[in-house]
Amino acid sequence: MGAIPRFATVLFTIAGICVALLFMLPVIWMLTSSLRPNAEIFAHFSPLTWQSIVPETWTLSNIVGLLGTGFGRSLLNSLIVTVITTTLGLVMAIMAGFAVSVLTFPGRNVLFAFFVVGFSVPFDAVAVPLSAQVREVGLTNSFFGLALAGLGNGFAIYLLRQFFLGIPRSLAEAARLDGASWLRVLWSVYLPLAKGPIIAAGLTLFVFQWQAYLWPLLVATDPKMQVGPVALAGLVSLSGVIDFSQMFAGALFLSIVPAGLMLWLQRYFVSSVSRSGMTG
Repeated sequence: MGAIPRFATVLFTIAGICVALLFMLPVIWMLTSSLRPNAEIFAHFSPLTWQSIVPETWTLSNIVGLLGTGFGRSLLNSLIVTVITTTLGLVMAIMAGFAVSVLTFPGRNVLFAFFVVGFSVPFDAVAVPLSAQVREVGLTNSFFGLALAGLGNGFAIYLLRQFFLGIPRSLAEAARLDGASWLRVLWSVYLPLAKGPIIAAGLTLFVFQWQAYLWPLLVATDPKMQVGPVALAGLVSLSGVIDFSQMFAGALFLSIVPAGLMLWLQRYFVSSVSRSGMTG
């Protein structure tokens, strides 16, 4: 009887590995295509062979040529804007999540409803009028202007609010009886218990800003202020000729940073999202 469950376990494990490899094929193809000549990328698709994935010729010229276009500067811009967004956005999300979960004031639930509606509305629907306001106050072609749209993230607020609701209120009341201010309660009681949700909220802010395309396209008209996704789209020449090898190399660079962070911090993200719906 014991052999059957073991056989089933091995079978399901093999099936899981096969499914995982199928999902990984686009990523593997992107990686190998960034390391092969442009003329070879689509040369082995009819019929499909092992050379469709594994290059005949390996080369780093695509990456060298990509960095020669100024793409490295755009990656640095993306990193600066993302760090600003994640840092300031986390501070705002923590303060807002604490306010709508712990503090008692008129209209608290209405305010939280606005936060929920905020991340339910597609950003593309408000990006154009919002960019016009940013231009009026002179924040175009600035790092703060690029980071502005990602600061008030409703999902990050929701995530932290749901976790804060699960912390016994008696802890805050005890701290208040000892004379602690609400800011001290947040710093000394709630934040030490919220490491996982804070990391998850930070990941949300980071990924949202790192992959942003429309907003940087609207508010960064100076080529020196371009971020990675916009610079990647700009690799298409005016004649319409596309160097797919450089495109794949750029996509690889843009994927490495968030993928690495997600793999490193995924346990915090998954546990925080799963716990966010336990309290209402």
